[in-house]
Amino acid sequence: MAIAWALVAIVIGAIALVASGIWWFTPLASNWYEIDRALLITLAVIGIAFVTLHLVLAYLIIRYRRSEGRAQFIPDNPKIEKILIGVTALGIIVLLAPGLFAYSRFISPPRDALTVEVLGEQWRWLYRYPGADGKLGRVNPKLITPRNVFGIDLTDPAAQDDVLSYTELHLPLNRAIMLQLRSKDVIHSFFIPYFRVKMDAVPGMITHAWFIPTREGRFQAVCAELCGIGHHRMQSPVIVESQEKFQEWLTKQPTVAATVKP
Repeated sequence: MAIAWALVAIVIGAIALVASGIWWFTPLASNWYEIDRALLITLAVIGIAFVTLHLVLAYLIIRYRRSEGRAQFIPDNPKIEKILIGVTALGIIVLLAPGLFAYSRFISPPRDALTVEVLGEQWRWLYRYPGADGKLGRVNPKLITPRNVFGIDLTDPAAQDDVLSYTELHLPLNRAIMLQLRSKDVIHSFFIPYFRVKMDAVPGMITHAWFIPTREGRFQAVCAELCGIGHHRMQSPVIVESQEKFQEWLTKQPTVAATVKP
């Protein structure tokens, strides 16, 4: 009986914890409502299974606690097996389908998205914006120096007007943003919880993620991959503002031509 009531208490406690909202999603500040929907569907399916299994187990413990011989072991039951296979298949479809819809959008970014390069290194995030030409200049890891931390190819004319930010990521409101991620040393993971954006930055390759900021304000980017002793310090402010304020901020930032010398 003690075990049965403990199972019931676990169910009640879990439902109360979810209903309280103490551990819940951060308010969404981007276009990725599909991710929240997929998570809620997953939570609902798993929650129903969790509650059902615990309550059924508690009932069986109480029902057969003093009935020797009444509970039977059935080694084979095709009817029950077919039902379980069908229920399991349906559950898998319900869990996977929302994520596939979100992924189909994720791999189809808007063509007019503003490209921003995100460079991870132990233990900070660095950012590079295209200049007036709208293009980011070439980079090469072999060109990385203490002054040229991005490894920018200074012979590329498109690189000269690139804008650099060593501390903050500023973004315009309601405009598609394409992040182009690189890493200088180990695997990092760029994560902005409010935007539902998380993507690994991997040495030797470029990864991508896109989103549309839908709320003005100050947010935070962190590293979601254990990347060394200073991992906890790898944070960066993310400021979403109007297009006018963003453009004003951008014009005040240093360019490659003004700050990076051969």
